[in-house]
Amino acid sequence: MERLDETDLNILRILQKDSKKTTKDVAEMLNLTASPVYERIRRLEKRGYIKKYVALLNKNFLNIPITAICMVSLRYHNEGFIDKFDMQIKALKEVQECYHMAGKVDFFLKINLESLDEYHEFVRLKLSKIENIGVLESYFVLKEIKATTEYFI
Repeated sequence: MERLDETDLNILRILQKDSKKTTKDVAEMLNLTASPVYERIRRLEKRGYIKKYVALLNKNFLNIPITAICMVSLRYHNEGFIDKFDMQIKALKEVQECYHMAGKVDFFLKINLESLDEYHEFVRLKLSKIENIGVLESYFVLKEIKATTEYFI
C-alpha cells in the first residue's frame, strides 16, 4: 500500500467530517485548485481509501432509540460453523455492526431497535434460531458518550 502525502491525508480528514463538501470546497480549504484535488479524490476512491459516501441518520428521529450490544459465544469454532454464523448474521437487518472477536466472546453485535419488547422478539424469533450459539449476553446503552465515524489520521 502506498504512503499518502499530507495533502491526501488532509483531503481524507475533510471528507470524513463532511462528505458533501464539493471538490471546489476542499480545494479552497487546502489553498489548491479544483482540478488536482478532483484527481486526488478519484485516485483515493479507486485505490480503496474511500470506500463509499453515506448519510448518517438520527436513530431517535427514526424511532429506533434502543441500542443493544450482544456478546455471542459459539459452541463450536470450526470454519464451517463460523462461516455459517457470518452469513446468518449478515441477513439480519437489525444488526448494524458485527465483529469477530479474540478473547472471552466470539462475536460483538450492535443492534438498534424501537423498544426492549422488540429486542426480546428479535432474540426470541431471529437470533435464537441461529444454530451453534452457546452463550448470548445482552447489554443496553444508557447514554451515548462518543460516537464517530472518523479515523484519527
